Amino acid sequence: MRRLFPEPAAELDDAGLAEAYRLPEGRSLLVNFVTSLDGAVTVEERSAGLGSPGDKRVFRLLRALADVVLVGHGTAAAEDYRPVLPDSTVGRLRAALGRPPGMPVAVVSRRASLDPASRLVAAAQLPTVLVTCAAADPDRRARLADAGVDVLVCGDDDVDLPAALAALADRGLEQVVCEGGPQLFRAALRAGVVDDLALSVSPVLVGAAGARLLGEELADRIPLELRQVLEEDGMLFTRYGVRAAR
Repeated sequence: MRRLFPEPAAELDDAGLAEAYRLPEGRSLLVNFVTSLDGAVTVEERSAGLGSPGDKRVFRLLRALADVVLVGHGTAAAEDYRPVLPDSTVGRLRAALGRPPGMPVAVVSRRASLDPASRLVAAAQLPTVLVTCAAADPDRRARLADAGVDVLVCGDDDVDLPAALAALADRGLEQVVCEGGPQLFRAALRAGVVDDLALSVSPVLVGAAGARLLGEELADRIPLELRQVLEEDGMLFTRYGVRAAR
C-alpha cells in the first residue's frame, strides 16, 4: 500500500500501516466505511461488493487498534456480525500488536432488537454490549441481560450517544471504531462525537440502488480535514479529521 499524502510518498509495511491508522490516546471515535465513487456503501445490502484485499486489511487493522467495535443493529444483522475471538484473524493481529486478543462488540439499538440466540451473543467470550434507551421493552432488555449481554441504557426515548461513549469509557473501552451503518453515522455526526472518518473509496459506480454514506441531508455542513491518502490497486484509503467534534 502506498502513501500519497502527506508527503513524502512511500510504500507502507505492516508497521507503517498500523502507525498510519493508530488512534490517539484517550477517548476517540473513528468511523470506518467503504464507499463507491458515487457514495454507495452496499451492493445487494452488503459492503463486501465494494471491498478489496486492501480494504479488508484496513478493516481488520482498525479493529485491532481499537478497544471496541460500535455498530448499528441493522448493519450487524445484514452483515452477519460475529464476536471478535482471540483465535480469529483480528484476534491474532491484536496479539501481534501487543493488545488483548479478544474485544467486545457494542450494538446500538433503540428497540433492543438484538437476538439473544445470535452468534454475536451466544458465541461471545467477552460480553457483547447492547446500547439502548429506556423506551426499549424492559422484558427484552432483561432477556438479553440473562443471556450475558452487557445492557447499557443511555437516554430516554432515543439512544444518547455521548452518554453511551462515556459508559463505554467507564468500562475501559475508550478507543472506539464505528462501522456504521449510515443511520448511526448521521446520529454520531449530529451528536458531535465523531473524531475521525476512515473512508475507503472503491473505483466503481453503483447507481441509485443501495444505501448511501449518509442518505439524508444534514442540518449543517460538517467540515473535514484531510489527514492521509493511501492507494492500492486503484482503491483510495482516506482518513479525515472531523472538525465539528473538536
